[in-house]
Order: sequence, then C-alpha cells, then structure tokens
Amino acid sequence: PCPCARAGGAGARLCDCPSLVRRRYLSRLSGPLLDRVDLQVELAAPSRAELRADYNYAETSAVVAKRVQSARDAAACRLAGTPWRTSAEIPGPALRRLWPLPTSVTRLADRVFESGQLTARGLDRVLRIAWTLADLAGVACPGPTQLGMALDLRLPGRSQ
Repeated sequence: PCPCARAGGAGARLCDCPSLVRRRYLSRLSGPLLDRVDLQVELAAPSRAELRADYNYAETSAVVAKRVQSARDAAACRLAGTPWRTSAEIPGPALRRLWPLPTSVTRLADRVFESGQLTARGLDRVLRIAWTLADLAGVACPGPTQLGMALDLRLPGRSQ
C-alpha cells in the first residue's frame, strides 16, 4: 500500500511516507485492474523470531508439490469433458451453472457482494479460489471454510 513497502509494518521500520504519497501510489492501480487480480494479500515483514519459529513447521517442497499435484488431479477429474484444465480458466457463468454451491456455503460471499465490497467478477474469482482451496484440502466441494478463506485471500483487511 506504500512505495516504501513498510506501511503497517512493525517495530522501528514503520512507514513515514505522507498520506498524499500513499494515495498517489495506490491510485496507480485502477479498480478494474485490481478486480482482475485473483489474490490480494497484505503481508507484514516477519520478525527474526517468527522466521526461526516457522522453520520448525515449514513443509518441504516435495510435500507441497505432492499436494499441488493431488489438487490438479482432482480439478482434472472434475473438469474432464470440458475445455478447461484449471478452475482459473472456467468462465463465471459456466462455473455457477455447472458447479453451483448451496446457499449455506455462499451466504457470506453473497453478503459481501450485496454490500458492494465485491463485484460480480470478484465474486466469480472468489468461487474459483474456493474450488482450488477445496482441491488442495482434498475435499470434493468447497464448504464455508474454503469460501471464507477465499474471501480473506481476495479482500485483504476485510472485517470478519
């Protein structure tokens, strides 16, 4: 959110850029352009302690690659007989028509859409992300957990 990349940071390295500089920097990305970005995640710089603690729990690349391959296989099975290979390729209308999710799953996303925080294009992107998260979790269909995670990845800083 800032050219110095320290906005919202922790410790002694807080951003001290004037608000005008931050607004000008953010205005370089138009709303329609940002609407085409699937994942919008705000990251804070980790502390050394966080990096050390994370090292003990980090997965190897081989473990992650195996999970990704399993997710791709699940998507390929679901998309067999269609012109698409990944959830990202599915047009929104086809996604909603061929793989509809129950209202009990989409309730939160529907509320966010109706409040104006999410465009129709953004809602389709949330649904695609939810399907990918379901594939990564090894579940057949996205549930409220995957949809909530997808919203968090799409709308940084949204209130829970």
